[in-house]
Amino acid sequence: MASVKDFSVEEKLVNLLKLQKIDSKLDEIQVLKGELPMEVSDLEDEIQGLQSRQTRVEEEINGITEFIESKKTTMKESEALIAKYEKQSENVKNNREFEAINKEIEMQQLEIKLAEKHIRDANDELADKVKALDVAKKQIAVKDGVLNHKKGELEKIIADTEKEETHFNKQSAAARSHIDDRLLYSYDRIRKSYRNGLSVVPVERDACGGCFNSIPPQRQSEIRLHKKIIVCENCGRILVDADLNDSVDVK
Repeated sequence: MASVKDFSVEEKLVNLLKLQKIDSKLDEIQVLKGELPMEVSDLEDEIQGLQSRQTRVEEEINGITEFIESKKTTMKESEALIAKYEKQSENVKNNREFEAINKEIEMQQLEIKLAEKHIRDANDELADKVKALDVAKKQIAVKDGVLNHKKGELEKIIADTEKEETHFNKQSAAARSHIDDRLLYSYDRIRKSYRNGLSVVPVERDACGGCFNSIPPQRQSEIRLHKKIIVCENCGRILVDADLNDSVDVK
């Protein structure tokens, strides 16, 4: 087999044209998939974010619950101290001891009131967190449903087109092996520049098949001779004549 450097200009054009038609078939498969791959990826990222939020809220709820329990423990300890001080007050010997014990009781009563306030505030915050958690869970459930539906659609398209896509990917790789690196670089660069992915286009109705810019008759004659690779002066796409374009087919 001849190396890529030994191919004639016409053979190079045929190889480029074949690669273009193969890649266009692959593009058609991607069009069938549409925005589904991106939508699936975006939904997965969104669900991951919501799950992180749910975890964070659950941790906050646990922290608030622990805080409430600690304040309840404080109240019990204060109540136990009050009971202890009240029992001691029965055996006081003078007013000084009595006043000291009363101050201790008052301090513990204040501790109880403060703990009760902390518990009320924490319960209010806890109620808000529980609502936020419920919202997050519902959002995740909705997004999961949408994700599963879109995944199902995408998996069906992939199953329906997998054989065809594998076939054309092999053909694309084979076609690329017959094109020298310089031409392949130009082909890929042009292809990435346009949304329709067309690098090689035929002259149709005296115009470029890519940008529809008029091609002069003399230029068309040069294109038909296959003596050199000619590009559209307007869009930079590689031009081929209609006959050569019709002679190359991929299945």
